[in-house]
Amino acid sequence: MTQPDPLNFAPNFERAQEFFRAQENYEASPLRELSGPDGVTVRAKDETGRMGLGAFKALGAPYAVARILQQAWEQKTGETLTLERLNDADIRAFAATHTFVCASAGNHGMGVAAGARAMGAKARIHLAKTVPESFAERLRGLGAEVVRSGDVYDVSVAAAIADAGESGAVLLADGTWEGYTEIPKWVMEGYCVIAEEMRAEFETSGSWPTHVYLQAGVGGLAAAMAYMIRHNWAEQPELIVVEPEAAACLQASHNAGAPTRADGPDSSMGRLDCKEPSIVAWYALEKAGVSYVTLSEEEGETAASAVSTLGVETTPSGAAGYGALSKGAPVPDQGKAFRPLVIISEGAA
Repeated sequence: MTQPDPLNFAPNFERAQEFFRAQENYEASPLRELSGPDGVTVRAKDETGRMGLGAFKALGAPYAVARILQQAWEQKTGETLTLERLNDADIRAFAATHTFVCASAGNHGMGVAAGARAMGAKARIHLAKTVPESFAERLRGLGAEVVRSGDVYDVSVAAAIADAGESGAVLLADGTWEGYTEIPKWVMEGYCVIAEEMRAEFETSGSWPTHVYLQAGVGGLAAAMAYMIRHNWAEQPELIVVEPEAAACLQASHNAGAPTRADGPDSSMGRLDCKEPSIVAWYALEKAGVSYVTLSEEEGETAASAVSTLGVETTPSGAAGYGALSKGAPVPDQGKAFRPLVIISEGAA
């Protein structure tokens, strides 16, 4: 029997859609029109209000928490859980015996904490000292235990891995590495809902984007969007992946032809400040035929100010796609439309 390729990303996005449509606080995030450089109209998928968490990460870890618990219950009892069963007392009692642990540069930890709380489970989030205390307070407000682990994100990842190994908690990372790929694929599967929401709008309007700018840290969001766009969008745009100059690990991996670390100083694009790529995300992006752009710290800050001035309060991480567009929009062929799309991935709070 042929074993599945651990690097291959082939999501069951219909399952993710079904899960979220059953949630009371789910609704599609708005697709806005913003003014861009040189008067270009920019379509912006606004994730700043997503499901009360204010970031696209609300679609990742909470979905993975539910999938993990469904799988664990089936292994224990043989019962395949329906969505309706997830709120039953026996399932919540089962969930209460589970602790989910991760490292986070901010929003992934929020997703893990929210997902665990929604199911009745526990969460423990490791944060590097570079993560603002405001994020730590928000995590505690969601019932999570917060542990400060190390000076930088990579050290907090190592601490979370060690924690799971020592405590028996479930490691729920959004990055992938050799020997750890399946759970983060469920996180990415949840993100696919964003692309499906946009596809439905473009199918209705008939006006598809020509260029899509996708910000990336470890690469999960960018890879999920790239996969879905190549999988079932009727018109195919150019895909541009945007990273901080200080943490361009996916571009470095592309240039090297293999997952490659990219060291650099701390970036103000904190949620994108990841020096090590997700190997699953990198592989998916390689298959999708993307190009790469990097942003300086000043360009990231300028983009956040510009988008916020246009009415969508965000951060340098959230505005990175807009920053890449502003840095160097392509010159369209004569008579050919230019319809850029960006994702405003998080709010300013």
